[in-house]
Amino acid sequence: MKNVVHSMCKDVRTELMCIVAFAWHVLDDMPLCLISNRDEFYHRPSAMLHSWEHSSIIAGKDLQSGGTWMGVTASGRWAIVTNFRNGRDQNHYETSRGKLIQDFLESDLAPIRFAQQLEGKQQDYAGFNLFVGDREQAVYMSNRGEAPQVLANGVYVVSNGLMSEDWEKTKHLRKRFTQEFLPMLQQTQIPEHDLNYAAWDILEDERKIIPDLLPDTGISKEMEELLSSTFIQSPIYGTRCSNFLRMTTDQWQWIEKTQQGEQQGNFIELTIPLVK
Repeated sequence: MKNVVHSMCKDVRTELMCIVAFAWHVLDDMPLCLISNRDEFYHRPSAMLHSWEHSSIIAGKDLQSGGTWMGVTASGRWAIVTNFRNGRDQNHYETSRGKLIQDFLESDLAPIRFAQQLEGKQQDYAGFNLFVGDREQAVYMSNRGEAPQVLANGVYVVSNGLMSEDWEKTKHLRKRFTQEFLPMLQQTQIPEHDLNYAAWDILEDERKIIPDLLPDTGISKEMEELLSSTFIQSPIYGTRCSNFLRMTTDQWQWIEKTQQGEQQGNFIELTIPLVK
């Protein structure tokens, strides 16, 4: 285990590892349905889901760099970022990827315009996958090989490679999200308790990918295997919180479950009316 911890400190460094699955304009009266895990070093200080002071943002907060990994506003804007994992990239980047979320949510730019403007300075950031959206438009881009693209209605799953790479890890989450979770949401009178139970069951899946099917992202094989499950646990690093977020025609419904530390197992539930 000591070797794994040493390898983790060297390989992961300050990387934010996350996984996200969402349905965009797939469900009736629910433009967005999203589940995600945030993975991070346990010692990195962060604040749980809340309304930010002097800002329109509702999100958790990275208290080390000041940004966030996922957030929304009452106007219907939303954004989420994951890192692009490249253990061979030893460069140091001054600008936090979490600031991208804040910049988009506090701007008035259409999602595609924001992403196009970001292209000009995208190399100032370590590798990222970024989704930005509002009620009508969703956009994906990566500064490691994916130009801004407006998303068609559909299901999207991304972890720490490009969306087009479709790792086994993302295939597994996609299968469970589309075959187990979305059919429940299409039922007219499904109890909230059952929906929430299903979301956490999927996000707490610790199934590892067999070594032959792991990606090569420039880190050790034992680290690739550790990071290959939807839910990650280790002595110093792992899934810090899980999220179930829905945009309906008139409100946001967001549940965040703390997965580590003194608050482990606690929930924050927010209902945010959408402003017209």
